[in-house]
Amino acid sequence: MSTHRNACFTPLAGIALSLLLMPCAVAQERTVELNAPPLAGAAAASPDANGSADDQWHIGFLPYLWFAGAHGTTGIRGINASMHASAGDLLSHFDIGLMGVVEVRKNRVVLPVDMMWARLSDSKSLPENVVGVNSIDTRVGQFVLSPKGGYRIIDGEKLKVDALAGLRYWHLGEKLNFNPTIFNGVSTSQNWVDALGGGRMQLLSSKASLTIAGDAGGGGASPDYQVVGLLGFKVKKNIILQAGWRYLDVHYRNSGSGFLYDVAQSGALLGATIYFK
Repeated sequence: MSTHRNACFTPLAGIALSLLLMPCAVAQERTVELNAPPLAGAAAASPDANGSADDQWHIGFLPYLWFAGAHGTTGIRGINASMHASAGDLLSHFDIGLMGVVEVRKNRVVLPVDMMWARLSDSKSLPENVVGVNSIDTRVGQFVLSPKGGYRIIDGEKLKVDALAGLRYWHLGEKLNFNPTIFNGVSTSQNWVDALGGGRMQLLSSKASLTIAGDAGGGGASPDYQVVGLLGFKVKKNIILQAGWRYLDVHYRNSGSGFLYDVAQSGALLGATIYFK
């Protein structure tokens, strides 16, 4: 993979906090089932004490926040801006957004859908290859939709392993204004889809869980991949708190339009899964 990882002294908000299906484990008590949260995309629960399989449909909703830092390069029409931003930098340039996962599951089959929409801005991005420009005002919008399907290939009481496959749809819009204004600003948007394959392993106890998961693929981008580690803790029968770490890397380049989005993001994730059924 050919990347452009040039650091700058001020943050560029040309990056969005994309969402991915985050994993979280399931745990089952002797008489009460603990369902897997939507971030996990977990399939059906383990058989009950009598050995009968859980044949019910389960629906969960997970609102979450991802406190990610980022570094990389973004650009339009061959005009590139390097960036290196901490989680605090990105939050200071966050305008508006919405993140959440909805999951439907039954037996060993799971159907999670993850959605993230965010708008960010930065007035002090540093130009990488524009002579006479001191800084760039950057406006970025991102929408990411990740539907997946999975099958639980190992469904033990303390160990569960899932195989996952799906798509990640990206929409990115960028607008650059230059300081001083030696020529007009530029703006563009891009849409693409990447095919993904991955897996998830869950280690369980009666209340806590540890999940390690990842996926990789490509299509419009090359590559598009992520790795996740997550801890879960059941606080009520239908509520699970989750905390962990996520790394996401995507390299997208459209040679025809000169659009570049080559960014790696990593940071802490917090969420709470609420079950309605």
